[in-house]
Amino acid sequence: MTNVKYSGVRESKPGRINDLGTTGKEVEENFKKGCLKRADRSFAQGLQCQQINSMAVLMSLDDSVFISHSPQGCVGCSIMAVDMFRIGQAHRSVKHIKNPYIIVSNLDQKSVVFGGEQKLREAVDKAIERYHPKLAFVYASCASGIIGDDIDAIVADLQKDYSETLLVPIHCEGFKSKVCASGFDAAFLAINKYILKHEQVAKVKGRVNLFAPTTVSYADQREMERMLELIGATANYIPFYSSLEKIKEIPSAEASTSICKVFADEFMQTLWEDYGIPYSHTVMPIGIRNTDIWYRGIAKTLGKEEEVESIIAKEHARIEPLVAALRERLHGKRVFICGGTGRSFAAAALIDDFGMELVGLETPTYDADAQVDVEYLNGIHKDFVVDIANMQPFEQVNLLKS
Repeated sequence: MTNVKYSGVRESKPGRINDLGTTGKEVEENFKKGCLKRADRSFAQGLQCQQINSMAVLMSLDDSVFISHSPQGCVGCSIMAVDMFRIGQAHRSVKHIKNPYIIVSNLDQKSVVFGGEQKLREAVDKAIERYHPKLAFVYASCASGIIGDDIDAIVADLQKDYSETLLVPIHCEGFKSKVCASGFDAAFLAINKYILKHEQVAKVKGRVNLFAPTTVSYADQREMERMLELIGATANYIPFYSSLEKIKEIPSAEASTSICKVFADEFMQTLWEDYGIPYSHTVMPIGIRNTDIWYRGIAKTLGKEEEVESIIAKEHARIEPLVAALRERLHGKRVFICGGTGRSFAAAALIDDFGMELVGLETPTYDADAQVDVEYLNGIHKDFVVDIANMQPFEQVNLLKS
């Protein structure tokens, strides 16, 4: 069978649904029957843009600039990622906290008529001359995609003039997908094409690619690095607070895993296909159950199944008394969870550790991975609402009221 490369659009995979209001039991039953149907909304209250996610995933990279080929307003939502970047520096004891270097080509009405190539060239020239970066990421937008500016050709031509800076075009036009995680995929596809370039390198024993989204705290990073060290592994923590050098080390890893279930799942599959790197794709390590599953998953990939069981037993002895103390305070509380696909289901499992009741959850997409989580949640929680939506709070309100 011919291997079909992933397109970078999450809806391209069969069985993924991104529009539905239902319950946990109904969505489990209908998915098994193959009766879930993709629907288009007649009204959408909000939708996260692909470009913002593509920028956020790379914004903390060292020695980088970020060039948005778009109108000015397109980078407005990046302020959230900028804040997380600044907070992350503080947590890492950075003395002089800085902002990421973002330049916008500032497409306007004239650009829509005559094209924005010159504006992009000027933006790239200005970014490199001002900051002298090792990496310059050029992001497409809805506007540049609609008017047909060929950012690949423009970047290839500009690359001839800048031998010290690697230019990387990223196709993250907002209209490509209604699933915000497609923005992550666009960034990873560009990394593979323009930085890794399918080059084979020697493996480093014990090295694990630990893919982390921007919402993971420094304390969480250190804890997962500690857990990997206990089974003889060293984390290549990417791409948050990473660098060009660490990204180039990706193909040398013995294994890969992701903190968020949907953050780098497609990319890890690509790394397996292109570089022969096995990977663990399980759950987000939140709570006792999910952390056990995540830990056992990466341990199995590294051939450390026996070692990990003794470690888990010791960790349970340390953690369970703390969880019991919290359970006394939180038992019986009712919770509605809104978050990304991986985080929502992981948090829904976590609250059971504390004796809390799940009222409902919001997830941007639903697929075979989500089905595994829902089957588990239906076994520990009573009837709960499931809102399959990307930033549609009016749906959550209506489902909870009904």
